[in-house]
Amino acid sequence: QVQLVESGGGLVQAGGSLRLSCAASGRTFSNYAMGWFRQAPGKEREFVLTISSSGGSTYYAASVRGRFTVFRDNAKVYLQMNSLKPEDTAVYYCAALRKTSNWGTQNPSDFGFWGQGTQVTVFS
Repeated sequence: QVQLVESGGGLVQAGGSLRLSCAASGRTFSNYAMGWFRQAPGKEREFVLTISSSGGSTYYAASVRGRFTVFRDNAKVYLQMNSLKPEDTAVYYCAALRKTSNWGTQNPSDFGFWGQGTQVTVFS
């Protein structure tokens, strides 16, 4: 079992940066690839990226590639967001890739142990 808690969200001007954290508890955290998703009001949950259990492999959605960077340590997954745009405004969630799911999936149903989310608001 893995418990996840996101933090670091806030209000930022377009072009600015934020770093989100996803704190994990549970002794099996290091065995899971982890994903970040986001959900804007009235929209479906959107895939952002996945990082492998070792941190050595990453997979980004086209909309954030080159602006967002993910990395992890033994207890947290971090999402560094640069060059933020108003369209990045959303609640950001972290989740663990299910063991039965394929690397490269963007389907939220392939992830579990969701955190409660952290709000990111980008104003122009």
